[in-house]
Amino acid sequence: MRAVLVANRGEIACRILATVRARGLRAIAVYSDADASAAHVDYADEAWRIGPAPAADSYLAAESILAAAASAGADAIHPGYGFLAEDPAFARAVVDAGLTWIGPPADAIEAMGDKIAAKQRVEAAGVPVIAGVHEPGLDDEALSAAAESLGVPLLVKAAAGGGGRGMRVVADLADLPEALAGARREAAAAFGSGALLLERLVQSPRHVEVQVLADGHGEVIALGERECSLQRRHQKIVEEAPSPAVDADLRAAMADAAIAAARACGYVGAGTVELLLEGGTGHFAFLEMNTRLQVEHPVTEAIYGLDLVGCQLDVATGRRLAEILPTQPTASGHAIEARVYAEDPAAEFRPTGGQLQAVAWPSGAGIRVDAGVKTGEEVGSHYDPLLAKVIAHGPDRRTALARLERALDATVVLGMRTNVGFLRALLCDPDVVEGRLDTGLVERVAASWAPAQEAVPDEVLAVAALIASAGLEPDPASVGASVRATVVDAFDVPDGWRISRPAPSRWLVRCQGRTEEVAVLGRPADASVTVGDGAPRGAGLRSLAQHPGGGQTLTVAIDGSAHRGLWAPAGAGGWLAWGGAVWEIELGDDLAAAGAGEVADDGPVAAPLPGTVAAVHVSVGEAVVRGQALVTVEAMKMEHPVAAPVDGAVTEVRVSAGDQVAISEVLAVVVGE
Repeated sequence: MRAVLVANRGEIACRILATVRARGLRAIAVYSDADASAAHVDYADEAWRIGPAPAADSYLAAESILAAAASAGADAIHPGYGFLAEDPAFARAVVDAGLTWIGPPADAIEAMGDKIAAKQRVEAAGVPVIAGVHEPGLDDEALSAAAESLGVPLLVKAAAGGGGRGMRVVADLADLPEALAGARREAAAAFGSGALLLERLVQSPRHVEVQVLADGHGEVIALGERECSLQRRHQKIVEEAPSPAVDADLRAAMADAAIAAARACGYVGAGTVELLLEGGTGHFAFLEMNTRLQVEHPVTEAIYGLDLVGCQLDVATGRRLAEILPTQPTASGHAIEARVYAEDPAAEFRPTGGQLQAVAWPSGAGIRVDAGVKTGEEVGSHYDPLLAKVIAHGPDRRTALARLERALDATVVLGMRTNVGFLRALLCDPDVVEGRLDTGLVERVAASWAPAQEAVPDEVLAVAALIASAGLEPDPASVGASVRATVVDAFDVPDGWRISRPAPSRWLVRCQGRTEEVAVLGRPADASVTVGDGAPRGAGLRSLAQHPGGGQTLTVAIDGSAHRGLWAPAGAGGWLAWGGAVWEIELGDDLAAAGAGEVADDGPVAAPLPGTVAAVHVSVGEAVVRGQALVTVEAMKMEHPVAAPVDGAVTEVRVSAGDQVAISEVLAVVVGE
């Protein structure tokens, strides 16, 4: 093996390329048109175009990837996770092309790729499974009949794929037909198969998974477990190893079950057996097997001191586990990972996007960052909105948690809304601190967290006005310094000088629903700032300098207390990292304020993000109620219903299923009663 092509993108492509390069191998990337200047392209030794932006025409286009491998002279392909990683046809095509497939055998992928067949296989091997209906070929009528006997609450799941796609919770059998239709549609779009199964919904469960590693000579070992209960939309956002709920006996039982599941399908390489642990009972059951590297593999690497990608490369070249790991690895300490997503937790974790104006990643003892983006990169709707993973390792859980909290404090992404602020709040939740986790905890925390984001501090508006005032300086980089050498005219100095008395600069600052006039009297380095009808406050912009990750670092003193922040201009305003949060700022003037009114409750209903119309649920003339789904937009691999803002009637429907829509594009018009 001399040259490895990574058939993926983003943070996992960067992470795999790092090990490939460290092994002295040639690292080859592929990219779509949307990723021509992406971080993984820059990181590779060389990169090859595989098609236009849609994943179906690029990262899911097996022929294009194989053609790139042939042109680049690659002799091995690593699929990463997602895309073609669990496609048995692609695995076979790689081998048929004479290349080394860095993954499990196609037969193993096939055996575990269908959740129905996988449950039957592991059940025969003695592994406990969740009660439910897992038979092939069931149509809606058969599933509905089975649901009657199974009872509610229950879970509708896609038989193929994972990541929460094609999954619906049903609390009332009257909602089952809609759940089946939505799950089939989403599963077919994501995995090419609309096959479904039903499971009994386990109340307050913990999601625990076991990392397995197998060679091509029949040897399989388990590398401990990971706790993955902190999820939204059935997708993980925080993972840790080991699980705070697992003792030595339970760990051994889970390891035995995972090894049995891996042996049942003839597994080779690194894989994960996902289990559902019923809270407080010690009983667990098989969920599925992920026949690939997991997103959360770094926490296992941290506590075992291993490079799992390196192990994959060794297994793919035929080495025995006894050679790769002469002794059974032992765990040391605790590790926790937080996933940084381009999403808005205050809007039910809806994916966002935009251009990255500035990024700042943390560093320090026990901190690792796996990032897949760079400043200037466009985060669109074609792919998963995962930007980076921040991992903390420490001698115990409390230390790892404290290190991760501090690392997230230092994590700044400007240019779009992200979940960083929510992650910090989540890690401080008493149940998280004490390790009392279940798969519904994130939604419960989000419900109380979102309203708190509505309050915009006066200090944020004051800082924005000071930055705007600094832009009037003859040389904004010399804020607070002497300008005698560059000033030709006294009126070049924006100090508000008048014959009678100085006049303030007035700025209209809008930030996340709050609009205020902010008056800045004096130069920004030493000013008096008044926000709205408030009292004047002493403030000074002490420094403004370019940041290596984009944007400008700044230090501002308000009422004698100095703080640091990061500013990235964008459009008529910018993004400000200040006070542990990120704020989207718009700077306007009094004339604009006079013409701006409140947005009407009814009228045009716009797309919240760019994507594809998956379904149109209403027609012109139809009466609707507030909250009723009008259109469903598919973006970033998930479906997003767009609801009626008020009770009323639909007067226009401007899109059809299959249409591509841009953010803020009008989908329908609703006139209120």
